[in-house]
Amino acid sequence: MKSIVYLIPTVLSEDATATIPAYVMEAVKQCTVFFVENERTARRFLKSLWKEMVIDDYEWHAIHKAEEEVLSIFKQRIKEGKTIGIISEAGCPGIADPGQILIEAAQQLNATIKPLVGPSSILLALMGSGMNGQQFQFVGYLPIDNQEKFKTLKELEAESKKKNCTQIFIETPYRNNQLIETILKTCQPSTRLCIAAELTGANELIRTKTIAEWKKEKTDFHKKPVIFCLHA
Repeated sequence: MKSIVYLIPTVLSEDATATIPAYVMEAVKQCTVFFVENERTARRFLKSLWKEMVIDDYEWHAIHKAEEEVLSIFKQRIKEGKTIGIISEAGCPGIADPGQILIEAAQQLNATIKPLVGPSSILLALMGSGMNGQQFQFVGYLPIDNQEKFKTLKELEAESKKKNCTQIFIETPYRNNQLIETILKTCQPSTRLCIAAELTGANELIRTKTIAEWKKEKTDFHKKPVIFCLHA
């Protein structure tokens, strides 16, 4: 029997279970093994979708612990023809989240891969930004070092201007305010910045303004999940 690997999207905000399509639940019910970024939150998430789920009836593996060992177990379960679910912490597995190493192995072993529809903070931010959705790139985290960060921002801004492309990036939530401060000091007044915070949550905010306009605003995004979009 050929193994099926479901890439299961999860909520961006705990109270936003409505963002998960009903067919995800049908896929979950077919799985017997789960490979997850965080076992505790994955179990809680699945329980919130399917209250009758008996957690102990399933096999659980944490993606981040002992990668080689986990990869070896994953390959073995594919060879056994198991139906497997992969779940990351927020959003979609493999998109700025763990999972791609397992998915690569599943491709090599010719398993059937089924990515399921669900919320991706990167795409939601881009959709709401009003910036170029035809040409964009996600560059993940910017460097921590201030000089490196300044240099990277200058390069991203120049590339955006040259290619008419939207640059998308993230920061550790407790460093959001410092990053915003650096962007406002570094980028041109006419460059547009979109701050998309707490996506799908009750306090969701998606705002696009020029650097000159943001400088007049009082902002505080400390410890909030944020996606940044930049367009020069």
